[in-house]
Amino acid sequence: MTRYVVRFMKDILGENGRHAEVCQGLLEVEAANSHDASEIAKRKFCEAGRLKEWSLHADRVHVAETDFPS
Repeated sequence: MTRYVVRFMKDILGENGRHAEVCQGLLEVEAANSHDASEIAKRKFCEAGRLKEWSLHADRVHVAETDFPS
């Protein structure tokens, strides 16, 4: 299994009128591939926040393989 860092990102409009990207949450998961890591993280994100759908709180997920061995 490979360890992945999954970030839940949201685009917002700041007070200055500029767009900004904000991380709504970050999870480390172990999975066979990046797709599985994304799905595991989405489930855990929803469970932790008692959410029905992750996309109500984030626009996208960013999955990156960690540089550290598990």
